[in-house]
Amino acid sequence: MADDDRRDDRRPDPDALLALADKDRRGKLTVFLGAAPGVGKTYAMLSRAKRLKADGVDLVVGLVETHGRSETAGLLDGLEVLPRRRVAHRGRMLEEFDLDAALERRPRIVIVDELAHSNPEDSRHPKRHQDIEELISAGIDVWTALNIQHLESLADLVAQITGVTVRERVPDVVLKRADEVLLVDLAPSELIERLKDGKVYLPESANRAVDRFFRLGNLTALRELALRRTADRVDDQMVDYLKQNAIDGPWATGERLIVCVGSDPLSEKVVRVASRLASGLNAPWLVVSIERADREVETPERLQRIETLFRLAEQLGAETRRIIGNDFVEEILKFARREHATQIVIGTRKRSRWQKLVTRSLPDALAGKASGLGVYIVTPDGTIAERARPSLNLPKATALRHSAMWALGFVALTTALGKGIDLFVELPNISLLFLLAVLGASVIGGYAAAFLAAILSALAYNFFFIDPRHTFTIAAPHEVFALFVFLAVAIIAGGLASRIREQAEVARVRATALQSLYDFSRKLASTAKGEDAIWLAVSQLQASLKRKVVLLVPRKGDLGVAAAWPPDAELDVTDMTAARWSHDKREPAGHGTGTLPNSRFEFRPLLGPHGIVGVCGIEHTGDRLDLNAERALTAILDQTAIALDRARLADETVEQAARLEGERYREALLSSISHDLRTPLATITGAVTGLRQLGERMTPENRDDLLQSIEEESGRMSRFVANLLDMTRIEAGTLKPKQDWVDVADVVQSAVERTRKYAPGRIVETGIAADLPLIRGDSVLIGQVLFNLLDNAVKYGGDEPINVYARRDGKDVLISVTDHGKGIPTEDLDRIFEKFYRRGKPDGRSPGTGLGLSIARGFVEAMGGRIHAESPALKKRGTRIVMRFPGSDEARGDVR
Repeated sequence: MADDDRRDDRRPDPDALLALADKDRRGKLTVFLGAAPGVGKTYAMLSRAKRLKADGVDLVVGLVETHGRSETAGLLDGLEVLPRRRVAHRGRMLEEFDLDAALERRPRIVIVDELAHSNPEDSRHPKRHQDIEELISAGIDVWTALNIQHLESLADLVAQITGVTVRERVPDVVLKRADEVLLVDLAPSELIERLKDGKVYLPESANRAVDRFFRLGNLTALRELALRRTADRVDDQMVDYLKQNAIDGPWATGERLIVCVGSDPLSEKVVRVASRLASGLNAPWLVVSIERADREVETPERLQRIETLFRLAEQLGAETRRIIGNDFVEEILKFARREHATQIVIGTRKRSRWQKLVTRSLPDALAGKASGLGVYIVTPDGTIAERARPSLNLPKATALRHSAMWALGFVALTTALGKGIDLFVELPNISLLFLLAVLGASVIGGYAAAFLAAILSALAYNFFFIDPRHTFTIAAPHEVFALFVFLAVAIIAGGLASRIREQAEVARVRATALQSLYDFSRKLASTAKGEDAIWLAVSQLQASLKRKVVLLVPRKGDLGVAAAWPPDAELDVTDMTAARWSHDKREPAGHGTGTLPNSRFEFRPLLGPHGIVGVCGIEHTGDRLDLNAERALTAILDQTAIALDRARLADETVEQAARLEGERYREALLSSISHDLRTPLATITGAVTGLRQLGERMTPENRDDLLQSIEEESGRMSRFVANLLDMTRIEAGTLKPKQDWVDVADVVQSAVERTRKYAPGRIVETGIAADLPLIRGDSVLIGQVLFNLLDNAVKYGGDEPINVYARRDGKDVLISVTDHGKGIPTEDLDRIFEKFYRRGKPDGRSPGTGLGLSIARGFVEAMGGRIHAESPALKKRGTRIVMRFPGSDEARGDVR
């Protein structure tokens, strides 16, 4: 029973299932792997293709290199071969694989030979394996061939074995991600015989190949590498299968490597050795570089070498990290424990006996403190040692001359000052003046100037101020001791002063960059519109990088330039293609990348929390960005992406709110229509039916009541439809009120009489001032507004009288309608003029459509007036609606 429970608890590995799901959406890559040219990779590939073609599989040949072998060329008969793309390269016409033709044809399987091939300069990708990656991403299966010596991690090992440096290389991750690796094997002796028989190369080329590369020992070693790498790949596939199916099996041992690199030439070997070690252990590995927090010791050349190392490590399947700290040992161990590493791989150079006595090397220090961690040390070979000698961190000639001039100047000035003092006062501690010279030289010229100033100060002090003077001879023993103490103090003080100078400069640079980013972040945080954020980002990038910058955002299904600085920056066809690629694939493209490197710009996607929001292009000027510029670029792009994403979400929120408001209005309108049309229609229908069925049998009084009901309900429907039409005119902007002279008293009397007919049982009291001026407006619209206000008062004002007043307030005319109903809460006074807002009656019902007051506000404002509500108006009860119109300077009787 326990075994059954344990079996039920097993679950497939989620990461393995995600990887499997990702593979199902992509095409499959099959690699025919061989130890050397001539083992039959292309032949085996085409033979298998012939069998599948005979079974009806949609298979085409994108590119196959037969190298003049008739047996291989014969297998192409009967297979569909895509035409090649002709490219002019260095005065010759080359026939290359046509990637676009293969994508347009979209077969199930395409054969693309020579995986390690480099494409011409004007191609979309510099390497063929990148063309194949695009085909796989499009869902097309690809077959290709590869020799083991072309793997990037084995390049140095192959060069050491064969003496031949392989130029065409393929990142190890390409083979690692292959869905199927088929080893095409041939015994080395048989391969040499094939070579001699002219079945691999032409006879004259075959003899040279046998003498240089195709030796029995070389082929045997390459064969072993091919067999081992194939076995490792099969083991990876088996582990993936076990994880995907939750089967207990030979799981990985959990090894994890940390690889420490610097800017020295040995680090390249360290990365390659670590790649082979990680492949053999089937373990993940991380490559780290440590930077000092208190000084900028890395030159642009060293930074460039570290970037190159990082790209190499990523091609070989590693993750890359940067660590900032002063204690290298503690930082490495802290990082290793945080990442749960089991081994540390680090290189070491040969050290002299004196160096071993004076200092302890970093690998030795790690080995001494790495409790529970393995330390794998990589040593240099002769070639690396020779290349390392000229790369000592010595000042350049110009910098050395500059330091010498400052040191000599400070010492000469101090000597002259000391001689001047010595003429008047004999001081026993005049050597302190020379300490000032050392400190001054160190502050301005750095450590080299401090060291030179210390030596020159000791010599000058000895020559001019120690007896016997003007010789370098020292008579008193205590002067010898004092001189050496002075020299030591001067060197130490100069070193500390130069160190402080470097730290101050580093702090200044970092503080400037931090302040710039802070200012940018503050401006960006206060920006609500995406266009403003784009221009802020472009101007900030141009000011920080001193290069042309363009920012593109999606517009109507395509990318468009949203901002550029300087404004005359233009993108050609290649640049736009690279920008679209970066946007669609969400990866860098353009100059310095693996996609369209001939572009003048490097394009980077702006990835926000909810997807891609744009693409930024940075012009290439010949020099790569240094570390600080790269950090600033990354920070600015990340913040810009967040700002654009926030602006997009804000726009979507506004649109969503508008849609929700529209839905609310639509529901209110449908509810109003369903109630306010159904009720009068039902009354009219009932009255008409009664009249038709009963006819003359009804008394005249009953017949008049039914006819009156029909008339009242028809008027109600007419007012309802008129309200809808009026609201439509207001929202459409087609309302054009007249601007005639209007007598307010006439309009009020007319609206009151209409209301009395509509509600004969209600009392409407009026009060009209005698000195009212005329107003400009439309008498019909003003009358409609007054009737709507009175109708509203009839519905909500209870049984008490309704008051209508018109009076003068300065040059304005005020017209108010007051009821004595329940009143309106203060927080709802502005809302009553919104569409479909309805107040509840004391019985809980909400009569009407909720359009009357909204129409009233639209009419009044269209005529240049204002309208507002007040409540409570009288005795803490009731509602007063007040209209204000600008009056004329003429009295009513003076205008004709």
